[in-house]
Amino acid sequence: MSAKTKRMLQSLFLILTATILLNGCATQEVHVGAPLDASARWVLLPIANHAETAQAGESAQAILTTLLHNHGVTEIQTSPEITGNESLPELDDQRRLDTALSWARQQGYAYGVTGSVEEWHYKSGTDGEPAVGLSLRVIDIATGQALWSATGARTGWGRESVSGVAHKLLKDLLHSIPLK
Repeated sequence: MSAKTKRMLQSLFLILTATILLNGCATQEVHVGAPLDASARWVLLPIANHAETAQAGESAQAILTTLLHNHGVTEIQTSPEITGNESLPELDDQRRLDTALSWARQQGYAYGVTGSVEEWHYKSGTDGEPAVGLSLRVIDIATGQALWSATGARTGWGRESVSGVAHKLLKDLLHSIPLK
């Protein structure tokens, strides 16, 4: 075997190995329905936080607002914070969503974006790699029917931030929303 052929095989092996490693860091599942009207009125509904990190749902909402605008949604508002007794935040995720949906129906919104954060942290160990896992849904406000849904998980390198990894994952997931 010539030196040139050997170098070429080594290069191909390195490229294949890198591709396998990079693809092993992220998983995604997406359900796509009919195209959604990007110029309709959209509302960002509460994102449930099932992660151990406080306010991970709110962090995901902040990133989502910008990414939805960048993806082509022209009007998106955030539903108001729902409070429980004595003006404390409502802790029941389903009640928060139901109240926000009722408000969105009264306001005449067409689509709502909601979901949940399952993982939002740095893995323990020497590198402390960021890890994010979440699910998203676009629902028809009038009926509550899911029109699009996606779930994904992603890890990053030790030098990356959790919000940076979340941004990449959310951007990848939102790219699959069919807009017209």
